[in-house]
Amino acid sequence: MGYNLTQRVGDRLAILRIYCYGLCMGTADALPGVSGGTIALLLGFYSRLITAVTAFTPGRLLDILRGYDPGRRVRAREALLELDLPFLLPLGVGVFTAIAIIGSVVTSLASSHPLALFGFFIGLIAASAVVLFRSLPFSTTEHVLAAGAGTGLALLVASNVLQLPGQGPVRTLLAGAFAVSAMILPGVSGSLILILLGQYVYLMSELHAFLDALHELVSTTGTLQTLVAPGTTVILFVIGGVVGLVTIARVVRASLDRHWTLTMLFLVGLIAGSVPAPLHEIGDTHAWTPDIIFLTVVWAALGALALFVLDELAGGFDPE
Repeated sequence: MGYNLTQRVGDRLAILRIYCYGLCMGTADALPGVSGGTIALLLGFYSRLITAVTAFTPGRLLDILRGYDPGRRVRAREALLELDLPFLLPLGVGVFTAIAIIGSVVTSLASSHPLALFGFFIGLIAASAVVLFRSLPFSTTEHVLAAGAGTGLALLVASNVLQLPGQGPVRTLLAGAFAVSAMILPGVSGSLILILLGQYVYLMSELHAFLDALHELVSTTGTLQTLVAPGTTVILFVIGGVVGLVTIARVVRASLDRHWTLTMLFLVGLIAGSVPAPLHEIGDTHAWTPDIIFLTVVWAALGALALFVLDELAGGFDPE
């Protein structure tokens, strides 16, 4: 009896610990700068995360869906265990909790203090590029070309020379695929990808609207109709994210396994080239006067300082 009680307490503490891991990871991914993948590395669960995520295959998912058949339930249970759901579920809840909380704050600040918010983001992005670049080598022409390719691609996207194809649902699906696949990669933040694609504020506001509508519906003060539009956006983003995890993330992981340094230089180059992306959000609400430029620089400096302090407290962000 005592053993069982101790075991149950231990299991609940393990779940709580994993949930806290998710909170840390979600907080990092909701803010451009340190990625959730880097947080997973720092906290020591990156290998388990990658193993669990790469276990998601169409075959295993099909085995689970076929679990309604009594003859296939044993295989369905095996597939569930192979997916490491006791780890992924509390981690995912923690990630979603953090993103939901920060999404509410970001939605409010984006309308009330866009200059401060996006100026701060510029500093976070720039400082994270500096922190990660200084841990990578630049000893060959290939290294320089890889970093330059990532930076150039991000600059083209940030300047709207390259844009996501499609509109509405298609763009939400693609944004989900790229952003969620980036969440598990060291160095790259999912929110950074959304800022680069110009979808960050829109998707955060849709998530906030969805949660508000869901709360009102549960409290019987809302209607199902108000839930449909933001709920559709959230579902499309999640579907895109699942597709990204089984496609884009696998391709990048294979590239990291074969050409780690070049791939990391390319990914960090994407971060460096994304530095100007938040300027669009500031420019939409403010004319570029000397005062606005000065305030943007001040907020960017504060964002950079916050990242450097976090780097120092963490003992350095090693993307290995």
